[in-house]
Amino acid sequence: MDRSSGLKGRDTTVAAPTVVAPEVRDLDELARQLGGWLGDKMPEAREISISNLSYPLGAGMSHETILFDAQWREDGAPQQRGMVVRIKPTGLPVYQDDMFDRQYALIKLMHRAGAVPVAEPLWFEAEGGLLGAPFFVIEKVHGRVAVSYPPYSKQGWLFDSAPADRRRTWEDAVRNLALIQTVPVAEAMFLDRPGTFSERFDQELDRWSRYLDWIDPDFGLRLLRTQFDRLQEQRPANRPEGIVWGDARLGNMMIGNDYKVVAVMDWEQPSLGGALHDLGWWLYSDHLQTTGRGLPLLEGMGSRDETIALWSKTCGKPADDIEWYEAFAAFKMECLRYRMVDLDGRMPSVVSEEPGHRTKRMLDAPYS
Repeated sequence: MDRSSGLKGRDTTVAAPTVVAPEVRDLDELARQLGGWLGDKMPEAREISISNLSYPLGAGMSHETILFDAQWREDGAPQQRGMVVRIKPTGLPVYQDDMFDRQYALIKLMHRAGAVPVAEPLWFEAEGGLLGAPFFVIEKVHGRVAVSYPPYSKQGWLFDSAPADRRRTWEDAVRNLALIQTVPVAEAMFLDRPGTFSERFDQELDRWSRYLDWIDPDFGLRLLRTQFDRLQEQRPANRPEGIVWGDARLGNMMIGNDYKVVAVMDWEQPSLGGALHDLGWWLYSDHLQTTGRGLPLLEGMGSRDETIALWSKTCGKPADDIEWYEAFAAFKMECLRYRMVDLDGRMPSVVSEEPGHRTKRMLDAPYS
């Protein structure tokens, strides 16, 4: 099995992988464009060539992401580096907030801080003339990803691994999730949102309140709106500050040959809303990959309680009221589900449509 498949390496045992991206382009033309652009960024480089361009199989719909290799000569010696270009979406966005430049700034911060491994940020291009939109380039990191479809608890390299190796992956992944919270909020003030907020915790609530209005302008999603009202009314007492990664799950971590994390990826919707938002998203994502699908927890993978305990021990923050954050994660995922169905052209009428079993479970959750 290939363990060096790039930014979003995918398990080659998965049948019929497909390219997923908001749009695709002529890769030969892209190679020519990037070759000329890199010449300006690397003035000492000569004979630059671009090869092995590909879309990561199974990557998300929010950004166009393309892997490639660059070769050149410098001081007479051959050089090569794997890179990834990530292009700002220009149409049919998954999210309504433009966080593209702040996404890159956060990757730079995380790389500089060294608390968690991230792909090295190389260049940011703010002008859209070359590729039709701003873009940035980061290093290509080699490893494997525990894919979500089909769930990693059912098949794939993690399923096939020994329990001790799974344990190593789980422990290192949870520790890295927690270590994000050791980066001071004061160093990420570029994520601070304008507006009048009594505390930064409210910035995350505000974002998703606006998102709900964006996907449901006719106020037809009654259960989702009921759930959001309940979440606001019963806000948790424990609201520790912290940077929100945004899509905190095992599937957004690249795992190396030693079964440890080599890169934390996909920083596209960060905020300063508080440390427990990521833990809640992680726990609910793990639930959807295991017991939420009627699948047992793989031997070696930590339980919910073990995950909470390791996270708190690592970052030194209490996880009290985590049930609220899990419910909020379920609400956010349900909102995203509606947006993705809409983008796929299969959106039912929001006047008559009610959310599914996940929203019902949110309403039944005893987190108050």
